[in-house]
Amino acid sequence: MKKILSLLALAVAVFGIDAAGNPAQAQISDINAAINKAGRQRMLSQRMAKAYLQVGQAVDTERSKKVLDASIALFDRQLVELKNFSPTPEIKNTYLNLERAWLAYKDALVGAAPSQGGAKKVMEINEEVLSLAHQGTVQLEKHSGTSEGRLINIAGRQRMLSQRMAKFYQALNWNVAPANGNTELEKARQEFVAALRELTSAPENTAAIKDELALGQQQWLFFENALTQRGGDRKTAALNVATTSERLLEVMNTVTGLYEKLQGKK
Repeated sequence: MKKILSLLALAVAVFGIDAAGNPAQAQISDINAAINKAGRQRMLSQRMAKAYLQVGQAVDTERSKKVLDASIALFDRQLVELKNFSPTPEIKNTYLNLERAWLAYKDALVGAAPSQGGAKKVMEINEEVLSLAHQGTVQLEKHSGTSEGRLINIAGRQRMLSQRMAKFYQALNWNVAPANGNTELEKARQEFVAALRELTSAPENTAAIKDELALGQQQWLFFENALTQRGGDRKTAALNVATTSERLLEVMNTVTGLYEKLQGKK
């Protein structure tokens, strides 16, 4: 019990979620919060794989271990909340399927110390978890029928893309990426840039959202530079990707939380 409580506390400390993300909230209060948490599950599917790959390569090892443990605890808790909140049988079924996929993924993450053999399995199985988590998020967005629901989904997906790019970078660095690893990294990069442009032009943006998006643009430039750096020490380069991906994640999480607070614009 003490270990579970410490992991939940770690989920807040390591992830850096502020009040906008409501990580400490025990239950889901409304559809906007549900979309936010559903989208966060997408991100966690990628963040866990990234952290696993970093631990295996001894990249910022202690912090990466904490990120992995905290992300597992947060995914577990939010999955229960989303399953309980599900407003339709179709959405409930999605989370039941996600629960089954998650059990297999979690076993791959914690069943043994990170290795290149284990990493290849993690790289395969995380895609199913991501797909189902995305399906649930889209279903909840459609159920909401609001413009802010769509913005929460888009902003929340940026969190996932930040971790997906870092995941593929670390996999390529460890020679455990699938054959399409470079292609998927570039696809995620293009999707992130396009979505950032869309969010920046959203008429619903408040002054606070505009400020955070400007900060997000700055953090994106740092992260993109880390992803594309050439030469030098590979481990240092991998560390730069690890740290800049976390900073971008934190900003985009704040943006998503601000969209969650918007009220009923159809």
